[in-house]
Amino acid sequence: MTDQPRRTVASYGTYAEAERAVDHLSDQGFPVERTAIVGQDVRLVEQVVGRMDYGRAALHGAAAGALPGALIGWIFGLLNWLDPVVAGLLLALYGLIFGAIVGALLGLLLYALQGGRRDFASISTMQPARYDIEVDTEVAEEAEQLIAGLRSVTGAPDKGAIT
Repeated sequence: MTDQPRRTVASYGTYAEAERAVDHLSDQGFPVERTAIVGQDVRLVEQVVGRMDYGRAALHGAAAGALPGALIGWIFGLLNWLDPVVAGLLLALYGLIFGAIVGALLGLLLYALQGGRRDFASISTMQPARYDIEVDTEVAEEAEQLIAGLRSVTGAPDKGAIT
């Protein structure tokens, strides 16, 4: 990270296009450590992936509890001085089972406490509307010229370029 003032030299509609522009700068010997890809106008998108019911709530809770349970059991098993490998594996298995049971119960409890207010499962992501290429002000003109060269090499304006 740099404390240098930066200037936007190009904007793109997708991350892949911004990445391609920075890759082009790198190919041309530009000091890419003075470059950043900045997502602008970020929005939260919550994609609904399915209906939630008691069975799925228990399953999600069990999955969330199994791994921490296994890891805690394995760590306690390693503290056994006589046979740490066998004890670690055995306690990891017990931890996995115990964690899954506790997680399933907590998943059911939390779902029941919501009282049908949220009967769906979803995944939240942050999505920028555009990606700006920002470079240190000292080298901004060189970056602009190189990116303009990328546009002329492709024979058409850069797809997705906003500037």
